[in-house]
Amino acid sequence: MYLVLINNGLRIADNSHLITYHYFCHTMSVNKEIKKITTHTLQKMKEAGEKISMITAYDFSFAKIFDAAGIDIILVGDSASNVMAGHETTLPITLDQMIYHASSVVRGSSRSLVIVDLPFGSYQGNSKEALNSTIRIMKETGAHAIKLEGGEEIIESVKRIVGAGVPVMGHLGLTPQSIYKFGTYIVRAKEEEEAEKLKKDTLLLQEAGCFGIVLEKIPAVLATEVSHKLAIPTIGIGAGSGCDGQVLVMHDMLGINTEFKPRFLRTYLNLHEQVTGAVQHYIRDIKSKDFPNDQEQY
Repeated sequence: MYLVLINNGLRIADNSHLITYHYFCHTMSVNKEIKKITTHTLQKMKEAGEKISMITAYDFSFAKIFDAAGIDIILVGDSASNVMAGHETTLPITLDQMIYHASSVVRGSSRSLVIVDLPFGSYQGNSKEALNSTIRIMKETGAHAIKLEGGEEIIESVKRIVGAGVPVMGHLGLTPQSIYKFGTYIVRAKEEEEAEKLKKDTLLLQEAGCFGIVLEKIPAVLATEVSHKLAIPTIGIGAGSGCDGQVLVMHDMLGINTEFKPRFLRTYLNLHEQVTGAVQHYIRDIKSKDFPNDQEQY
């Protein structure tokens, strides 16, 4: 008989149960003892059936919090154009601005894999331009990988970037940089023709060397089918539970942005309400001359 610690409490177990317990502890999390998450770690997580966690960040402070909390991937998304700069779309943000945000995030991260979006206009021209933009990001930010949107039309860029030794994540389904082409943010690949193209594109991206693919706002059945067929991990956003991982924009998940409420979003905090209340309390304390008090001055 043995005493083992399970769920913060001691339990008596015979030898067979102890072996089972040790096996469970060893296999329940591929990244539990990993000091630094890499693309190899993500591949092992997919093979072990462990879901991958991913969130966006755009500055040092939040990156430090997310990294310490144990997030697997921090994405420096071109969504910074929306949530940080107030633009209607992701199109206006520049390569220099993405480098600024990514540099800040990298300084706040010690364990998470940091991926940076290539912004609109920095890779669509040709594969040489895509590689030059990638090199700037990697050299000037210290990030670990880049992400770009599209399938067959950007395969040469993917191959060229991977060939230069830079890990690449793909992005299919709803691709925000093509919003004016779509004209709407509705679910993509619902029709057979578009679904077949997406399935073809996922295989092309995998063959070109992508280490993973984001699937955005596509039917859950299609995302599950694609995830099962691919050897590389898929990260879903509005693509159902069949993906190998999930990503949300931090401003949406933390309840900072109150206008964005799609079906796929789960809000874990209401920071908008909490911060508003805190600031109003601060204002009241100043107006009433309660702040600063005698203990809060020199």
